[in-house]
Amino acid sequence: MPLTRCEWTGADDLMIRYHDTEWGVPVSDDRKLFEFIVLEGAQAGLSWATILRRRENYRKAFDGFDPVKVARYGEEEIAGLLADPGIIRNRLKVRSAVTNAAAFLEVASEFGSFSRYMWGFVDGRPVMNGFRSMSELPATSKVSDGMSRDLKRRGFRFVGSTICYAHMESVGMVNDHVTHCFRYPEIEALAAAFEP
Repeated sequence: MPLTRCEWTGADDLMIRYHDTEWGVPVSDDRKLFEFIVLEGAQAGLSWATILRRRENYRKAFDGFDPVKVARYGEEEIAGLLADPGIIRNRLKVRSAVTNAAAFLEVASEFGSFSRYMWGFVDGRPVMNGFRSMSELPATSKVSDGMSRDLKRRGFRFVGSTICYAHMESVGMVNDHVTHCFRYPEIEALAAAFEP
């Protein structure tokens, strides 16, 4: 009997693998959190599948998503990124990744880690939603609204509430697997053991 998954994966092998292994898994690693900030900012106006197909290219182009290195990028590095066909060559998105790296480091310095800051929005515990159908999934929440406002205040770009909510889903701050998806109870178990 085939596994029941969230419908958004479709038949795309890459989306299925992402859904089955990453989506909703609670993340506390700062570099991984920075990776998702870069990728979700790049996704604005595009499909997540488009970004996933370029993920390895992004990893190479952005020095393994090392925020210290990315924050130091100057015009030469930015020009190189804008000439790289393996990533989304949108000037505002590329520049925002550099700006966001600098802001990321400031937040990490202030809070001891970026993870501590982000997980503070949900009191350090993954939110276990219990949606039964994809139509119930929200695009934003009060938490993502507040996160967006605070990130913008701290100098981040491409962090609207919808992007913030997608980030929360990606890094397991919320479990938005539908309840009949085989991953829902698995994520629930991971969330119960999670320490930010």
